[in-house]
Amino acid sequence: MDIRPIRSQDDLNWALAEISPYFDNQPEPGTPEADRFDVLADLIEAYEDRHFPMPEVEPVDLLKAHMEATGRTQADLANLLGSRPRASEVLNRKRALTVDMIYKITSEWHVPAGCLVKPYHLVAA
Repeated sequence: MDIRPIRSQDDLNWALAEISPYFDNQPEPGTPEADRFDVLADLIEAYEDRHFPMPEVEPVDLLKAHMEATGRTQADLANLLGSRPRASEVLNRKRALTVDMIYKITSEWHVPAGCLVKPYHLVAA
């Protein structure tokens, strides 16, 4: 395999150019091409994690961003949680997400539970 470490933006650009054809024509699992795809993907991910870390996002901010990205409203959250006041309290940080709420959001909206279970500050009542 002609794979090398990714140590610079030029190396990253090379790796991205090398991996991009695989997205349109995925290699068969178990083939040398599939192995090459996996190695390139891991190298790219490791480089990006080191040089472009994702900022920590509080669960409520993540939930709001997900709602905006998917065209959902506070009313949709209220329907999911079973209460308009509860949805309002969650979005305004007056009530913490419960395990039951997280389960519903994860099950129905496919938001990863791990992103919703982090502690966050509530607004004083």
